[in-house]
This record gives sequence, structure tokens and C-alpha cells, in this order.
Amino acid sequence: MPEPSLLPALAGMLTLAVLPVASPALAAGAETDVVKVIERMTSAFAAKDVDTVLSTYEANAVVVGEPGQPASGTPALRALFESFIAVDPHFTYHGHEVIEAGDIALHLMPWSMTGKAPDGTVIEDGGLSVAVLRRQPDGRWLMVIDDPYGDHLMKR
Repeated sequence: MPEPSLLPALAGMLTLAVLPVASPALAAGAETDVVKVIERMTSAFAAKDVDTVLSTYEANAVVVGEPGQPASGTPALRALFESFIAVDPHFTYHGHEVIEAGDIALHLMPWSMTGKAPDGTVIEDGGLSVAVLRRQPDGRWLMVIDDPYGDHLMKR
């Protein structure tokens, strides 16, 4: 808990942090293209198509499979995605926010998931997906960093 004398300053910062800001960095075209990449990846998960999931990431992308456990490189990501698919996940997404800065985009998306462990135990999970994408020279967007547990620090 912060010192009581710091509470007014913190409240002021929090107020500033939630004020709506009109930003030219929110580009409708980029937002649509970025969301299409995310939808392609999530549809591929539903279809159990690891190759298509991988095609939405740059070759050296980093994906957080569990908080504090990033993975990188095609073999590691393939194994990670195969382990996700093994629980037969059913995802629900609760909106998208995309912020673009040139050839970099930030994608935020709350999600929830149900699945089944190999022993039949029901698995439920959820969080805030935070993904950084980069526009490629050919105009496609690919994920560079993907942290589906972007809100884990807030849950402590």
C-alpha cells in the first residue's frame, strides 16, 4: 500500500491515465489488418492448424506460454502451440484495441478459454492478450511478441 501522502498524486496520475485521448496513431486500415492477423491465428488454433498459427509470427518471435516463461524459435513455438491445442481450447474474445506507430502495432484483447486436460479435468483460463506486431516489407503484419497473460501482474 502506498504511503497516504502519495495517494493524491497517484489518484491524479490514474485520472490522467484513463482520460480518453484522440490519437492519429489509431489507423483504421492498420487496425483492420492487425485484427485479421489475430483472427487468422485464433481460427487456426480452433482448426488445430499449428502451421497457420506459426505463419502469423515472425521467425524470431517471443511468445509467453505461461507468465514469466517466454519461448522463441520455431521448434519451441511449435511445441508450445501443440500443447495449447492438446487441451482442445475454446476461446472467447472480448474486443480488440489496436494502436499503431509506423510499422509497429500494439494489439490488446481480453480473452477467456475452456478446455480439457488429458485426464478430462476442465481447464478454465483467461487474461489480457498483449501482442506487438511489425509490418513486413511486403505490407503484411506479423507478431513479434505475444503475451496472452499481459495482465498477470495485476492479478497478484
